[in-house]
Amino acid sequence: MFYGAMKLSVGGALKLTFRPWVEGLENVPAEGPAILASNHLSFSDSFFLPAMLDRKVTFIAKQEYFTTPGVKGRLTAAFFKGVGQLPVDRSGSRGAGEAAIKAGIDVIKRGELFGIYPEGTRSPDGRLYRGKPGGLARVALATGAPVLPVAMIDTEKIQPPGKVMPKLMRPGIRIGKPLDFSRYHGMDGDRFILRSVTDEVMYEIMKLSGQEYVDVYATAAKRQIADAEATRKAAEREKDKHKSGA
Repeated sequence: MFYGAMKLSVGGALKLTFRPWVEGLENVPAEGPAILASNHLSFSDSFFLPAMLDRKVTFIAKQEYFTTPGVKGRLTAAFFKGVGQLPVDRSGSRGAGEAAIKAGIDVIKRGELFGIYPEGTRSPDGRLYRGKPGGLARVALATGAPVLPVAMIDTEKIQPPGKVMPKLMRPGIRIGKPLDFSRYHGMDGDRFILRSVTDEVMYEIMKLSGQEYVDVYATAAKRQIADAEATRKAAEREKDKHKSGA
């Protein structure tokens, strides 16, 4: 009930304000479990996609979003719960990966829709990065649930880094036909199969999104970008030091 009320208010506001377009809604099953595997361009992806579907979609979120103290923390927790986010404890020997997989399997076993970002993090530059062969493939092979490739379009342009006010524009969503990996059911311990399944899904996302594909992990790309920025700033400081000493 709370989810329905939150979706009505948040989803309705998103639809009215941004008027997102969507293609492929007919590919989402009216009932039964399915995995929605999407590219990840913006924090808002987890809100725009559920807003356009009649069914609830459960995404994984950091547990910190649900445990922050104070009024702001309680409001944040209520908001994330209301839009279908599921907290995952990242502690323990195997961390968030195992927790997310277990959570995803539980969602599928309940006959619901599970949303996941195979890249593992948001794209740092709008390109599509290599999918991680863990969560998506393991949940799909452990449960036999169909995988729907999803492409978010232009969501990163609504509120670029450093911008306080969002830009009023129409983002888009393309949902592809379900992919059946039942032929690999129970083979979620084979890393070559996991890689193959993940790559097949990423290829379909690339076709739907039109993004340039980069065969490295987004986390590695973010580290490279951060290192390059740190080097640039260090060079600027050194240059300023020489100028002041001249």
